[in-house]
Amino acid sequence: MTDNDPIALPEEAAPPYAASCQLCELANQRARVIWGEGNPEGRVIMLLDNPGAREDREGRAFVCGTRATLQLGAAEAGLDMNDVYVTYVLKCRPIRKYDKEAARNSCRAHLLSQLELNRPKLMICLGNVAVQAFFQDPEAEVKRLRGSWYDIGGLPTTVSYHPLAVRRRPGLMRLFVEDLKRVAVRSAEAVTEASAPSDGPRSEKGS
Repeated sequence: MTDNDPIALPEEAAPPYAASCQLCELANQRARVIWGEGNPEGRVIMLLDNPGAREDREGRAFVCGTRATLQLGAAEAGLDMNDVYVTYVLKCRPIRKYDKEAARNSCRAHLLSQLELNRPKLMICLGNVAVQAFFQDPEAEVKRLRGSWYDIGGLPTTVSYHPLAVRRRPGLMRLFVEDLKRVAVRSAEAVTEASAPSDGPRSEKGS
């Protein structure tokens, strides 16, 4: 698997109230709050568990394997990363053990704030942690839920494997790309519907 020349997506600065967040113990571990990256106005929002490394030991920026695999899958699926915003269940990168449930519960308000502000058209949760956190279901699993769309809080949502799992198990790449294609197609349909001329109110039959 090659990384297809991945790039560092522009990182969105955390709002002041989040940058100084002290709601969980990760405040004592983080280097900074990672709010999200990509296009905040994009139609698609991708949800991962937590930020990966952003800089090497010398402080030089680099693209981690998770983000490289994500971009590779998106390219193969025809999903334009310029129309994608990537964010996280946790806005801080853990570096040692922590109370996972408490941290996820505390950080949920930040995610809901992002969704309210950005108003994406579609969500894709990547990995079981992201799925369980967003669906609010500790038993939710990608392998059981992938391939379908779900209405979560009014937001059309689908799921796929975490890019790191795909990187470690290359056989998952086909399924990963399949899931991202589903997002690309639905995103394109949303654009078509938004640009279509209106002929007045119509009733939907058979829905």
